[in-house]
Amino acid sequence: MHLLLIEDDDRLRALISAGLQESGHRVEVALDTRTGYNLATTGRFDALILDVMLRGSADAGFLLARDLRAEGVTAPILFLTARADVDSRLQGFDVGGDDYLAKPFDFRELRARLAALIRRSAGQPATTLPLPGGYGLNVLKRAVSGPHGPVPLTPREYDLLEGFALHPDRAYAREDLLSRIWASQPDVESRVVDVYVGNLRRKLGEGVIVTVRRHGYRLGDLP
Repeated sequence: MHLLLIEDDDRLRALISAGLQESGHRVEVALDTRTGYNLATTGRFDALILDVMLRGSADAGFLLARDLRAEGVTAPILFLTARADVDSRLQGFDVGGDDYLAKPFDFRELRARLAALIRRSAGQPATTLPLPGGYGLNVLKRAVSGPHGPVPLTPREYDLLEGFALHPDRAYAREDLLSRIWASQPDVESRVVDVYVGNLRRKLGEGVIVTVRRHGYRLGDLP
């Protein structure tokens, strides 16, 4: 795969670039949006790996992605960022991103996500994430539908399910889910996670979220 990495952190850029090259990929790098824009619009890449918080702007990566899509660049875009809140992820999808990986991350997941992006790439930004049981999650509409039509979810149920769908290979501890989904309610007990997982299982089936013994939960196996 021919990849473009746009990342201004010298250490992280070197680590990612070296790791991807060791995996057999051809990697070009850029430290800023101008260089990244020039490379992305003049070269042919299988995927772009784009940091959101580049020097000069907290949203520089989002703005760059928007400009690249407007210019006709159709390569899949994977955002890397420490901003893991739901609003930021939705903003990334809205400007044309295809996937979102929060820092810190496991390098194996980065490789897997890049491979999945390229496999399903059809030249247009992806807006629907697959779920077990034939369901799909539309990140722009914040809606879930399946074989029998739309599935009504509460906003909190949706946020929880989206977290699993965005990271299908990751097992979440209850405490991690609390910090992500219930960050504004520090007094909420961990058992509330079990309640909401139970709600999702009743609405979507037992296999949508599986229990990881002595740890927490992960998304069920995808077809």
